[in-house]
Amino acid sequence: MATDSPAITLTIAGSEATGGAGAQVDLKTFQELGTYGIAALTCIVSFDPKDSWNHRFVPVDAQVIADQLEAIQSCHDIRTVKIGMLGTPQTIDTVAGALKSQEWENVVLDPVLICKGQEPGAALDTDQALKATILPLATFVTPNHFEAESLSGMEIRSLEDLKEAARRIHEASGAVVLAKGGVRLEGEDALDVYYDGETMDILSAPKVGDVAVSGAGCTLAAAIAAELAKGTTPLEAARTAKEFVTEGIRNRVSSHAPFDAVWQGGARAGV
Repeated sequence: MATDSPAITLTIAGSEATGGAGAQVDLKTFQELGTYGIAALTCIVSFDPKDSWNHRFVPVDAQVIADQLEAIQSCHDIRTVKIGMLGTPQTIDTVAGALKSQEWENVVLDPVLICKGQEPGAALDTDQALKATILPLATFVTPNHFEAESLSGMEIRSLEDLKEAARRIHEASGAVVLAKGGVRLEGEDALDVYYDGETMDILSAPKVGDVAVSGAGCTLAAAIAAELAKGTTPLEAARTAKEFVTEGIRNRVSSHAPFDAVWQGGARAGV
């Protein structure tokens, strides 16, 4: 019998019914990277194949979210959490309360700022609440191109722009930043910028196609959380996560939906 217990990683995120994003992706990532994964669900998302695959979004009651987190935090000594889609200002307040109730070593925020299909007003309120309430609690933040523009207040058209955005987001939050250029910047490589206030590094990998793949952002943030929970440095965690996601995209899963999904077992399959 093994005597070493695995590192524990918590995700606070939504459920995405097809398995290509959200808590399902986070738990698969945690398992692949050797940590013990736990999930608290914030909302239920199911794509609508009759409406251009838009999101059908149902928030979990705030008291139910609080109950999940109470049980989790009472049961386990957790020091690493990955935060995904929260979805409403009320959910954000509930999660912030749970985060503030204990000390954390790693709070990895995937700053999901919009849910396709949400009312614009509701989405804006949620975005503002996330920036004001959750971002200051994060130790590591992983914005995609759109989110990096929103958080930095600038347009990103080049690698130099992405570097400046990473600087601005770090200055505003104090968190380590991995700003993702992905497929949205021109060139043959998918470029991400790491910045922790001292070290700036460019993480590069050849693009695997020119279309974004479902679950890439969730997988990246979850992989960073798993590596940090095991004691890896933030930069090494980012590098490992980048490689993990690239293999997941290379070994993507196709379906009847008009988009593919990352396979978290892709790195293992590629060995």
